[in-house]
Amino acid sequence: MANGGPVEHGYPHLETVREAVTALYRRLSYDTVRTFSVSVAPADVAFCDTDDLHLGAQRVAREMVRHYRLPDARLIVGFREMTHAANVELAAGPEYFVELNDRFRTHRRDIGAALAHEVAHVYLHRLGLSFPGTRDNEILTDTAATYLGAGWLLLDAFREDGTSSQKLGYLTPEEFGYVLAKRSLLFGEDPSVWFTSAQAYTAYGKGMTLARHDEQQPPLTAAGWAGRRRYARDRRHARERTARAGAGQEAPYSFTADGHGPLRVSFPCPTCHQRIRVPVRGRVRARCGLCRTVLECDT
Repeated sequence: MANGGPVEHGYPHLETVREAVTALYRRLSYDTVRTFSVSVAPADVAFCDTDDLHLGAQRVAREMVRHYRLPDARLIVGFREMTHAANVELAAGPEYFVELNDRFRTHRRDIGAALAHEVAHVYLHRLGLSFPGTRDNEILTDTAATYLGAGWLLLDAFREDGTSSQKLGYLTPEEFGYVLAKRSLLFGEDPSVWFTSAQAYTAYGKGMTLARHDEQQPPLTAAGWAGRRRYARDRRHARERTARAGAGQEAPYSFTADGHGPLRVSFPCPTCHQRIRVPVRGRVRARCGLCRTVLECDT
């Protein structure tokens, strides 16, 4: 939890975020991801200063349990002085003890954001889905919470001005915006109407720009002129066997040949980031086997 200190910006964890989205689809399946098409509603996690602290925290926790479809899980919420925003004991269940930073005693509107992350930990724990290392696992948790409809609260908790700052979660504001944009493009849901933080609007806008950029990379037909020209050059080199195209960091695609078979191009699905491999033969329509996105390609 950044509290008054510097807030990291940009996309330093982007590769891990994309791996987390792929992992979600692989573990949950397309059908299960689609059941999370409706986000947590602001009214369901609203918390005003006149609400009883502990009863209100338990009410919000129950709403998070309902959203993640954990009907047999019971969360016991307490408060104590700590460095991090919150902590949950991932025991066998069905009871889970969640500790929130004492700061939330007076910043109650952000309790929903903290619980969105902690209950996502419980959800992933029950799924048996994790990444090695604390850092990557926390990025997975932030990504899962956001992609499954609760993490917009984490971005809305980001506030920054000339004298103070607050940010919850391990993702940068722009990375939260990117995952939210991916969700928005999938479900047609605009989370920006719920933001109370002006900085959240800005971060979401930047994330949407990058998410749309994913959909405009060759060999997709939506690619721009410069990308198409670069792709044609790399394809020519691959056919001449003078270079292996896509080896540079700027190119998301790569060409391979199966012995004496046809040249093929591999590129990430713009929705779930699983790599798709299709023959190089002009206009083709590809369907991602993981998220079922149909892609119009000009290979």
